[in-house]
Amino acid sequence: MDACAVSLQSYYSSVSSIRSSSRSITLLSTRVSFFSSSKTLLNLRSSFRFHQLKNQCSASSSNTLVAGSCKEDGKVKEEEEFISWMHANGLPPCKVVLKEKPSHNPKHRPIHYVAAGEDLQPGDIAFSVPDSLVVTLERVLGNETVAELLASNKLSELACLALYLMYEKKQGKKSFWYPYIRELDRQRGRGQLAVESPLLWSQNELSYLTGSPVLAEIHQRAEGIKKEYNELDTVWFMAGSLFQQYPFDIPTEAFPFEIFKQAFVAVQSCVVHLQGVSLARRFALVPLGPPLLAYRSTCRAMLTAVDGAVQLVVDRPYKAGEPIVVWCGPQPNSKLLLNYGFVDEDNPYDRIVIEAALDTEDPLYQEKRMVAQRNGKLSIQPFHVHAGKERQAVADMLPYMRLGYVSDPSEMRSVISSQGPTCPVSPCMERAVLDQLLDYFRARLSRYPTTLTEDDALLADRELNPKKRVATQLVRLEKKILNACLQATEDLIDQLPDHSISPCPAPHAPRLK
Repeated sequence: MDACAVSLQSYYSSVSSIRSSSRSITLLSTRVSFFSSSKTLLNLRSSFRFHQLKNQCSASSSNTLVAGSCKEDGKVKEEEEFISWMHANGLPPCKVVLKEKPSHNPKHRPIHYVAAGEDLQPGDIAFSVPDSLVVTLERVLGNETVAELLASNKLSELACLALYLMYEKKQGKKSFWYPYIRELDRQRGRGQLAVESPLLWSQNELSYLTGSPVLAEIHQRAEGIKKEYNELDTVWFMAGSLFQQYPFDIPTEAFPFEIFKQAFVAVQSCVVHLQGVSLARRFALVPLGPPLLAYRSTCRAMLTAVDGAVQLVVDRPYKAGEPIVVWCGPQPNSKLLLNYGFVDEDNPYDRIVIEAALDTEDPLYQEKRMVAQRNGKLSIQPFHVHAGKERQAVADMLPYMRLGYVSDPSEMRSVISSQGPTCPVSPCMERAVLDQLLDYFRARLSRYPTTLTEDDALLADRELNPKKRVATQLVRLEKKILNACLQATEDLIDQLPDHSISPCPAPHAPRLK
């Protein structure tokens, strides 16, 4: 290949980034009962009956949510009490029913899920939960100004909601939310497709994720929850009028960190992010929402706030009895596992992140930084590699990598002064860039203790531990993306005109992470 100038601009396409922080996390899962401990555990066995119950215990129809008999061994079933509580507080007739599914763990009770109560068509309203049954920060604090002040400072809405339900649970049957909290206890934050969030896995269970970047995300998320806990007393003092109704200690004295962590994660597994509402209402707990609803990456149905209620309009036809699914947002599988405890094999948003950074010790660092910014890139630039688009991602990385390899000040001046920003590309530079990418992909793949073939063998085992199964699904999909990147890089090397050329020296090559 002759020395030539290749336009950086042609390669510098914008890469969308999805913000991720503990304050905008949508949902997580938990493996323990909702806020339970030896000091705070309440007896939630059902003896609470509503006068409407006897009129709503029948076979499933559009006017009742629970299919089947109302009694089990002479006792009213918990789901009947849950549904009767909602009807008693304004829930209108719905087109869904509650069904049971065995838990992954035989020691745990079956979980509930929302299914179609009749045949549904796209555009049908499955249910509409009135605001009287929706928990938001505005409702919890009773003051939108205080709610927004708290949410815009050190505490997330999720921490406030978790604290509120923790105190409500201490009230036991006196709490208005008693039936809902008991249902959350039963669900254990799992949902019908999910196991517990890795945030609450043991160290041995986390080893299933060896090699995956999600391990670092888990530790970072856990640190964020700890910071939230340390700020809990702020809520108590800023919203004293609310918490005066509870005859308990201030938060950090009433609840140990581990209990708060379990509560925080459980609440995140249920919170819905509503659009087009005030900050104080954007995060909501909806009794017929998660984790009773399943998530699917290819679904487009969302819970929406309309006319004093939160409703679900289905996006596809359902036969009576089929589970209802909703969209979980454009999240990669790493976030699905961390947030919901499952992995979607058909996730069109799945991706890995490759971080490239210009060398700050490079004498030309400031000039390169300016050129990168001029072309929409940063000195530390994340590249999102989407499943099925690995070749495009590698091509998008090449201009940034080439820029990092420029070492001649005169060449750098040429790049800066050119109208259409260009970066000199010689055969030896191109080989050096591709070799660095090749080594990087191989190194990332070597961090995983298993191969793709071994992963396939594990997943073929029907008795495989559910946590190990979802972890194996995740690392397998990550490895498939990395292998595709590796193949794309090898193909580019094969296209070089002269394989005998040695790579150029790279005293200040970009760093890859």
